[in-house]
Amino acid sequence: MEGYGSSRAAPLLRGHTRTVNAEETRQQLEQMLREIDSTAAIIEAEGAGESSELSHVDQHPGDTASELTDADQQNAILDNSAEHRIEIEAALARLEDGSYGTCVDCGKQIPAARLDVRPEAARCVEDQAKAEAAAG
Repeated sequence: MEGYGSSRAAPLLRGHTRTVNAEETRQQLEQMLREIDSTAAIIEAEGAGESSELSHVDQHPGDTASELTDADQQNAILDNSAEHRIEIEAALARLEDGSYGTCVDCGKQIPAARLDVRPEAARCVEDQAKAEAAAG
């Protein structure tokens, strides 16, 4: 990853078929955190889970159902964002301790192509599938 305008050499991590630039990865993960925080702030500012009506008594049942569905969707987005934030923070910690790019379950190198798509990935594809199957 030479020649990207950086005059100082960033640490490189050995990937499955190529090296991963630690500083570029850190910047990408930190950008992901900023985007999550921004999205969460917008949803919270819009009052996720709050009703826009003063009273539900005079409201049509269909309107109430729509509001509840919207609130559920917003709360699900916030929950998912919080979980994703934890994954990203864990990836940053792995980057710091030198274990980034190594599957937390089997210890094998995570393919660089997977890290390109999911830089927060903690597991190789096979172990991620096992973890998701075990979670239900």
